Parts: sequence; structure tokens; C-alpha cells
Amino acid sequence: MWPLTDRFSDALTAAVDIHEGQLRKGTDTPYIAHLLGVASTVLELGGDEDAVIAALLHDALEDQHHRVTEQDLRDRFGDHVAAIVVGLSDYIGPDPSNKPDWRLRKETYLAHLGAETDPATVRVSLADKLYNVTALRRDLERLGPSVWDRFTVGSDEQLWYHESLAEIFRAKAPGPLTEEYATTVARLRELS
Repeated sequence: MWPLTDRFSDALTAAVDIHEGQLRKGTDTPYIAHLLGVASTVLELGGDEDAVIAALLHDALEDQHHRVTEQDLRDRFGDHVAAIVVGLSDYIGPDPSNKPDWRLRKETYLAHLGAETDPATVRVSLADKLYNVTALRRDLERLGPSVWDRFTVGSDEQLWYHESLAEIFRAKAPGPLTEEYATTVARLRELS
């Protein structure tokens, strides 16, 4: 049986609307490419429809809170989808330019993910982070270390974060994609 229903189509439309005009950091790539890539990986990891929908919407509250709220997600896609999206957000607030300190947000995210008991949240996080480090590796190989300038913090902090995530994923979601993530992070360190 096909695992996706009209809820998935509705979520895809919502993701396109919520992230309209948004580009991947430092690129001309429409943000929806990232969301589709993460959703595809969640499907490959065996995620159910809630997890795939959450993959499409995982950055909605963090990046586009002015366009959508947690309650909007609950009303439209259910409590589980909203809980996954909230669990994957390191900041939810009306002013993305007023986020708390980067390191504090990442330490809080790592602690939350390490304590997370919902496999769907871990699965979507792994898919998201794998997409991010794979894109970063490609850009570093093509453009060199100047790619790190796109980010709030430099390569040392970024690598600390991704290496910490690799440890959590190995404990929470062992398997080939976790090892691909860890290998890609090791390659990022080599390229830096």
C-alpha cells in the first residue's frame, strides 16, 4: 500500500508556501530542495507519514515563525507532526535575528536529542543533518574553506556540533546512514 495520503500533498503545499522565496544559506538554491531531500531520506529510513510530513516542515517554526505557528501545525497535521517539528527546532520565536547564542542553542539541541525517545524525531534529525553535511562537503570540495563564512560560527564550532551529533546518532539510530553521516563529518574536518 502506498504510505502517503493527501496529508503529504497538503504538507508539501504548505512547505512551498511557508518557505516561498527562501534560499539555502549562501546559495541560489530554493529552500524547498532541502526539505524534499530530507523527506526523501526519511522515507528511505522507513519513516511513516507523520515523519515525512515533519521532514517537509521541520524548519517552519525555526525559520518562518512569522508565517506559521505550532498551533497551526497541530490543527493542520496533528499533535505528533507538531511535536516532531518543535523537537527539531533550536529556536522558535517571532524574531529570528534575536536568537540566543549559537553555542547555547546547539548544546540545548544536543541535550534534547540525546534524551529524545521518539524514533521519528531522531530519524528526521538524522536525515536533516545528513543532507546538510553532504551539501556542505560538496561546497567545500568545489569552493574551498571560504564556505564556512556563510555561517554564524566558524569551522571549529560547526565540526564540534556535527561530531557531537554523530555520537548521538550512533547511539540512537545506528545503521548505514548514521555511518554515512559520521564519514561525511570526518571528510569535512579533512577539508577544513
